[in-house]
Amino acid sequence: MLIDTDVWVWYLRGNSKAADVIEQSPDLPISCVAYMELLQGVRNARELVRLRKTLEERKTKMVYLDEATASQALLLMEQYGLSHSLMMGDALLAATALRHGWTIYTGNDKHYRMIQGLEVKKFRP
Repeated sequence: MLIDTDVWVWYLRGNSKAADVIEQSPDLPISCVAYMELLQGVRNARELVRLRKTLEERKTKMVYLDEATASQALLLMEQYGLSHSLMMGDALLAATALRHGWTIYTGNDKHYRMIQGLEVKKFRP
């Protein structure tokens, strides 16, 4: 399973439903894209340290982009960018999930539901 950035945000804010999902999966990876989106929301050095510490304590494996994933994301952007306003970060996360055969867990299921072959699980805080 691949966790979308919004669920990570809920988790970091102490949401119990997000904690249930993330803490029940000790080997849960994080996409480098989701991590970069989290970094965009960091407001100061203390928050950055907290984010790093949280991921380190969980021994969270970072999933990096490769050429096949980037290529898939490009195709998704071409296919759904105009018709569904698919954003770059969502295309990269969707391509990562597709490449690894993972379900994407998100509170923003409307961002992904049009993508054929992508299994989407809804998160509701």
